[in-house]
Amino acid sequence: MSESDVLSEVLRGVRLTGAIFLRAEMSEPWGFQAPPAGDASALLAPGTERIVPFHLVTEGEATVRVPNCEPVHLQPGEVVVLPHGDAHVLANGAPAQLVDTSALLPAILEGSLLTERDGGGGPLTRFICGYIGCDGQAERLFLAGLPPVFKVSVRTDASAAWIETSIRHLVSESEARRPGSRAILTKLAEALFIETLRRHMAQLRREDTGWLAAARDPAVGRALLSMHREPTRAWTVAELAKRAGLSRTVFARRFGDVLGQTPLAYLASRRLWLGASRLRSSDDPIIQVALAVGYESEAAFNRAFKREFGLPPARYRKRERAA
Repeated sequence: MSESDVLSEVLRGVRLTGAIFLRAEMSEPWGFQAPPAGDASALLAPGTERIVPFHLVTEGEATVRVPNCEPVHLQPGEVVVLPHGDAHVLANGAPAQLVDTSALLPAILEGSLLTERDGGGGPLTRFICGYIGCDGQAERLFLAGLPPVFKVSVRTDASAAWIETSIRHLVSESEARRPGSRAILTKLAEALFIETLRRHMAQLRREDTGWLAAARDPAVGRALLSMHREPTRAWTVAELAKRAGLSRTVFARRFGDVLGQTPLAYLASRRLWLGASRLRSSDDPIIQVALAVGYESEAAFNRAFKREFGLPPARYRKRERAA
């Protein structure tokens, strides 16, 4: 079992909504200023709780600046991702004024693929901007532990280069408005995002922490896969350690070091998120939901659910339905 199995297992249960909204050809100096992505998540991706912006440079150079982080310099074929939707500046050179991307929001909401051509007349940079909308599980799973900004290259081998090539082709023909182009771009945005996660995982060191680091760890990854595939099973730490191929003590320590919680606490949270999903998507009685996700009584489920979400299940369902 590999780390990709764990990531695939998780992604099947997490809602992703991708979009590509801007292609730009800017001559140095130029710059864009983006507000926190969370401000527009309800508008851009209804039904999701997190917006993850990304920028793909196809020609020239650019730099991303996030408060309290080192600048990230981008070359052709590199994708920069902002996992937590932080405010940021994307620029090349020192323009007199930054373009506020919030002014583009009305056109983005219309579903338009915007084209920007501007700048100071210097060397040209071409880039494509998009975002991924994720549900709440993403924040505690594959987004957990990620830095505010990171980059990967998708030109290092053919297995990823096809995504960039396909996106560039479809974006270039967007003005022709061929049927289905926008739908394909949406799927390609999701594929690009997943590829960035895979490549970031490959760059992680053993001492790194967070969910992706845990999924990449051979032993912890096997335990995670077991819990995600059989979340209602009455797992014990000893059984999970056996799946991981480690002693109980070593496994518990390694799991806590990389994920910051115990295996059984992770499992309990996993069950509660499954329960939340079922509350949103069905009219099943609370007791039925509780039993379906591994609780033996409605009372126990209610108490645990309120600790995790701040609301009892019935009120959570009512709030989500209203939203």
